[in-house]
Amino acid sequence: MFKYKPENQTTLFNFRNDFFESLDPTNRWVKLSQAINWDELASIYRQSMSTNKGAPGIDARIIIGAIIIKHKEKLDDRGTIEAIQENPYMQYFLGLDEYTYKPVFDPSLFVTIRYRLGNELFDMMNQRIIAQALSISQKKAAQKKSDKDETPKAQEETTQKIKEEKTEQASESTPANKGKLQLDATVADAYIKYPTDVGILNDSREKSEELIDQLCEHLKIVKPRIYRRLARKNYLNMAKKKNKTKSMIRNGVRQQLQYLKRNISYIHKILDNHKVSMRIWGREGYKYFLVIQEVYRQQNQMYKEKTNRIDDRIVSIHQPHIRPIVRGKLKNKVEFGAKINVSLQDGFARINQFNFDSYNEGVYMKAQIEDYYKLNGCYPKLLQTDDIYMTRENRNWLKEKGIEHTGRPLGRKPKEELSKYKKRKLKKDRAERNQIEGKFGQGKHGYNLNRILAKKAKTQESWIAAIIFMMNILKLSKDIFGSISILLYNTISQVVKTIQNKLILTNHRSYQESQIIFC
Repeated sequence: MFKYKPENQTTLFNFRNDFFESLDPTNRWVKLSQAINWDELASIYRQSMSTNKGAPGIDARIIIGAIIIKHKEKLDDRGTIEAIQENPYMQYFLGLDEYTYKPVFDPSLFVTIRYRLGNELFDMMNQRIIAQALSISQKKAAQKKSDKDETPKAQEETTQKIKEEKTEQASESTPANKGKLQLDATVADAYIKYPTDVGILNDSREKSEELIDQLCEHLKIVKPRIYRRLARKNYLNMAKKKNKTKSMIRNGVRQQLQYLKRNISYIHKILDNHKVSMRIWGREGYKYFLVIQEVYRQQNQMYKEKTNRIDDRIVSIHQPHIRPIVRGKLKNKVEFGAKINVSLQDGFARINQFNFDSYNEGVYMKAQIEDYYKLNGCYPKLLQTDDIYMTRENRNWLKEKGIEHTGRPLGRKPKEELSKYKKRKLKKDRAERNQIEGKFGQGKHGYNLNRILAKKAKTQESWIAAIIFMMNILKLSKDIFGSISILLYNTISQVVKTIQNKLILTNHRSYQESQIIFC
């Protein structure tokens, strides 16, 4: 059942604890709690829960805040709850009224939360954050204009211009293109060991031995001879060698294929002769049995055809949904994880496509721009992407919509060279595309986007989306408190100017009076 207390939290100085009289208002968690619109995020989280059925749930702010703390501090599930227990600032961030040493919820609830929340709900939260950030940027622009227009006549002129622009935009059927949109794709690497053919076959063999042991123990029959010690010895003899030739690898694959084939045949014989149900393995055991049979089929086919490629190749028996994705990077030519297609607007990221299979991100360019249109009500003025997005079809579509792009022109070089201004502008626009690369670097090196510890496909999707959501929250708080500091600076400077003008006037009057007295 959904549970949430509206955003009427006690003030910072009324937060009761036994150790401090009051909390520091400049603390990062205090600032972050003030930047977030908790009511809107709670309304989105409510969609994943029932309002009538089930026991009362944990407060929505506690759940969302715990996810932010977990990924910001790069903690595991237990470590997150322990950190919240020890830190009164984190408890204030979660909306508690007083300090408590008790855990806010059991760490195992994080798994349920990851199953409950997916990329769709996190994307809805990101849209609310981007809308809030756009309103802040509009206020900044309005403040700058008001600072420039000091006289009341100039203010009236600017207000009339704004009204005229609004009426023109309202009269037009299609709104003018505004803003910049950056597109790129990356792989969020799963935390698995580097897969090899011999290693995957060895893991499958060991798992098949466990399944045989469970069957024999349940039926109370003698275990068949499966040569597990010899198979382990043969695997280690090849795995420990520093330099492995092709013939050595092929021989090791052949040996492990034979051991795995024998084990699978024994399992089928036991199931046929004793008419036992596979429920004794449980859901996980049955899943492993299907996976190791598929691994044997793939590896046997590649061994016979002497190839290293096959469709839907399994690289981990524990996470069979992961596929190898060829990237062609200098460091990692092949990556293993989910491929995400990301769009960046004013520093805020959104995951538009999420898939564990490899795909061409240029196919989804139109869908990403349409998502931008749904959020902003207009198309972007400039699209900053790689050349992989710039197909002829996409170029023609961008031309129809009046969207500029930073792609290289097709065909021969034009006879007339661009002016220095256009060259400088094009170079600057292409360089701005590196912002999305920096966003990927922030996620991977700062918040472990390249080390996804979740095991299931659904939980991995939630894990990755939560990291992107958390980075957007940090960007929002930076914009809010940066704008507040700018406003404070502007107001203080205006006060100082008025005081200086008054001092100048008083000094001038006193000087005139002294001249009159002297005369």
